[in-house]
Amino acid sequence: MKKSVWMRYLILGIVMAITIGPFIWMILTSFKTFEEAIRVPVTILPQMPTTEAYVHVWERFPFMSFYVNTFATLFFTIVIQLMICSMAAYAFARLRFPGRDVIFIVLLALLMVPGQVFLLPNFLTIVRMDLADTVTALWLPRVFSAFGTFMLREFFKGIPKSLDEAAKLDGCSFFKIYLFVLLPLLKPALASLAILTAIATFRDLMWPLIVNRSLNMMTLSAGLAMLIGEHQTHFPQVMAGGVMAMTPMLILFFIFQKQIIQGIATTGVKQ
Repeated sequence: MKKSVWMRYLILGIVMAITIGPFIWMILTSFKTFEEAIRVPVTILPQMPTTEAYVHVWERFPFMSFYVNTFATLFFTIVIQLMICSMAAYAFARLRFPGRDVIFIVLLALLMVPGQVFLLPNFLTIVRMDLADTVTALWLPRVFSAFGTFMLREFFKGIPKSLDEAAKLDGCSFFKIYLFVLLPLLKPALASLAILTAIATFRDLMWPLIVNRSLNMMTLSAGLAMLIGEHQTHFPQVMAGGVMAMTPMLILFFIFQKQIIQGIATTGVKQ
């Protein structure tokens, strides 16, 4: 085998070790005792493996509620956001109405504003709607995405307008053209947006901690933050919580691995 090929494998091996290393360390630490986790010099493998951290975390924290809240938030966010963003993108790409370009420029301007700016207005809106400390408060502010609208608009513009004209000749309305002609052609783009939305929603920590107070109304990311103590952190319990939070997402990734990879690859390609 050529030297260049060996170098490629060596570099890939180093990158893989750097990427997977923290996950392996998290799993190994979750089976350690607290004394062993903070011991110096550091031990890699647990000398006396125990599941005490998993039992303690499961009994102390409502992880089943964390799972339900997280997946409910993912479901409603993805489904409603795809509906709203696709309809808005269709309007910007295909329809002509007064102020369309101005509205679209304002939409693009939203992409340049940090998301933290909208935390206070969203929080005040949720409170006035009497939705604070509910699952609805977790997903309602996410049902529209300026980025998603912009991305889908570009995909709509890449579809030949001759399809619209042919559908009009057959008597289709604007909504039927959107729903039955163009939307099925956007499956790769919709999958890409769904994947990116799911990742951003699953990783969000700040919003659940701001809008909800009850532990039963937290998501997995916010629930894991509760494992960090103010004066002392029980590292095996934190790592056990991380493994419990990561496991469902890993299962979903292996099930939909092909669709996820294709969706992310399609994001940077305009059809």
